[in-house]
Amino acid sequence: MAIEKVTAQVGNSEFIFEAGHIAKQAHGSVTLQCGGTVILATAVAKMELDIGKDFFPLMVDYRERTYAAGKIPGGYFKREGRPTEREILTCRLIDRPIRSLSNKDWKYDTQLIITVLSSDGVNPPDILAMNGAAAALFISDIPFENVMGAVRVGLIDGEFIINPSFREVEEGDLDLILAGTDERIVMIEAGANELSEEKMMEALKFGHEHIKSLVKAQKALQAKVGKARREIPKVEISTEIQEKVASAIKGEFDKIFKLPSKEEREAATEALKAKVLSQFDETADGFNSGHVKAVFGKLEKEHVREMILSEGKRPDGRGFGDLRKITCEVGVLPRTHGSAVFTRGQTQALAVTTLGTGGDEQRIDSLEGDITKRFMLHYNFPPFSVGEVGRTGGPGRREIGHGALAERSLKPIIPHQDDFPYTIRLVSDILESNGSSSMASVCGGTLSLMDAGVPIKAPVAGIAIGLITGGDRWKVLTDIAGIEDYLGDMDFKAAGTAKGLTALQMDLKIAGVTDEILLEAFKQAKDARFKLLDCIKETIAAPREDLSQYAPRITTIRVNPEKIGMIIGPGGKVIRKICEDTGAEINIEDDGRVHVSSVDADAVSEALAQIELITQDAEIGRIYEGKVRKLMGFGAFIEILPGKDGMCHVSEIADGFVKSPGDFMRVGDIVPVKVIKVEDNGKVSLSIKEAKEGGLSPIPEGEEKGVVEESAGRGGGRDRGSRPRSRR
Repeated sequence: MAIEKVTAQVGNSEFIFEAGHIAKQAHGSVTLQCGGTVILATAVAKMELDIGKDFFPLMVDYRERTYAAGKIPGGYFKREGRPTEREILTCRLIDRPIRSLSNKDWKYDTQLIITVLSSDGVNPPDILAMNGAAAALFISDIPFENVMGAVRVGLIDGEFIINPSFREVEEGDLDLILAGTDERIVMIEAGANELSEEKMMEALKFGHEHIKSLVKAQKALQAKVGKARREIPKVEISTEIQEKVASAIKGEFDKIFKLPSKEEREAATEALKAKVLSQFDETADGFNSGHVKAVFGKLEKEHVREMILSEGKRPDGRGFGDLRKITCEVGVLPRTHGSAVFTRGQTQALAVTTLGTGGDEQRIDSLEGDITKRFMLHYNFPPFSVGEVGRTGGPGRREIGHGALAERSLKPIIPHQDDFPYTIRLVSDILESNGSSSMASVCGGTLSLMDAGVPIKAPVAGIAIGLITGGDRWKVLTDIAGIEDYLGDMDFKAAGTAKGLTALQMDLKIAGVTDEILLEAFKQAKDARFKLLDCIKETIAAPREDLSQYAPRITTIRVNPEKIGMIIGPGGKVIRKICEDTGAEINIEDDGRVHVSSVDADAVSEALAQIELITQDAEIGRIYEGKVRKLMGFGAFIEILPGKDGMCHVSEIADGFVKSPGDFMRVGDIVPVKVIKVEDNGKVSLSIKEAKEGGLSPIPEGEEKGVVEESAGRGGGRDRGSRPRSRR
């Protein structure tokens, strides 16, 4: 295969697609470059069909090689380990739009592997990965007909930016990732700083226009190197099975969907399915129970969708814009820093806030360098929440994705570190689930943060919106339940404050939605959000004024950055001793901010007092109780503040002639001294005579006198075995 290249101009960036150069044994292989960032995307599908699967078995793996940024991995093994959270979230960004655009009859195991080969620290690789994966599929023999493009949209000073850099994303008010065909949008992932629905719609249209050039480039590449598509085997289900199942369930779903609860409807559906299967001879040659179940599921889906579109009825009887019953509770756990339970219908989230110090920040080693996070939201979805038995362990991709969405929703209202110097961890444990537990985590998280006394900028609420389509007919549904998500066409999640959106996510099971549908989804989501915010405010109107008695107290002071080394001391000796003596924790920022924390307020006060002494400047005219550190022929070095020595010349030790300072003091003695001069370079001159009338008296005959060093270079003048003595 010859090496072929095509380019796409997207804003100020050039995307270079290349095929036929590397990884040629993959069924589809593409490299994509933008600036100094390069990714390799490969697509492979098995040649053998797994007839037991009734879904599209797509696997997506995205990995960032540290060599891409000229780095060696940390840790003992010095190689990449399990996928990071960012890699998992990027896998989901790639998987979601491709799955919605794929042929639903394709049942061959398909794998996409995307590898970051080079990273310039400017152009984020996730957008390249999405486009590269779509291109690798499109030029392969895998029947992926709907070519897809993806872009990122930023917003700075009211102006949209296409594919902004890392820095521009950080500085802007919007981080929108958009995927779609040249006709319609198929996936949305966004974080925003309280953006209006109208502005978000503008951003979607702006981004979609730029997607078209990427789609055009991929079509050009496919025309040059594309392979012939494989045929999709058709699964033929006998007319006898279809008619027999249809006859057995006639009228039954009408009865089932009049039952009041999810559990009753699910139990009745399973009983009906068992009844239908019992009418077939499972020992007969060629019988396939999977065909019976497939027909049953198809008819159930058609019934629910037609009931919504034609009769205007939802499975639980609600209207299209109705919310389920909402219950908000705060302060539900006695020893946590903040806790809340949010219940919406049969979805329930327990949200718990824990406040920590700077030492609790999460540190992430990324291609762009070390990143710290002081706000974390972790989401857990145990199997009991849906009445099932399952394995428990580390978080899966779904849990990481839902947690990231909830975290993105709440991040804009977290106070700045200068105003609230705490590390915040919020955990959402899902106790029940029947639709949109991630948005329940957002509502519960808001309640929990306010219960903990976190001075959030404004409450945030989130809701999930669904969609049912049929030909030219469509209905948008507010607060979708599990069955409406499972049998529907869209999962549109929107979170925000009363002012505007903070997060948005849309996934589809169809190949795109119209602007008209999006506008209606925005409208219903906004109406529902305001109702939820009212429920939250009725429960807790504002953040509590006081923190929990079990939360650490943090006091922040500012010191001269040049004095940070004095607080830390050689090898951390000074700061470690303060922490050991007081029991407080100390965290120091490079700009001179010092955070002192402890559950015990007295420990904080004591640590602050010691830090103040260490960083205090010598004041001319002030008298100190100093400790003799070294005796020289010309005078004595006396410590007046921790780590701060001054020089007392022999002429300032006592009245009259002083032959040797060792005749008047020993190393370790405590003596009164007055600061008489501070030079520009920081050197301090001291006087004992001005601090004590007449100065010091000579050491009586017969007592051991101080040892005087001959020169400053010889050292060793400190009497380490003697205890300080007062020479007044």
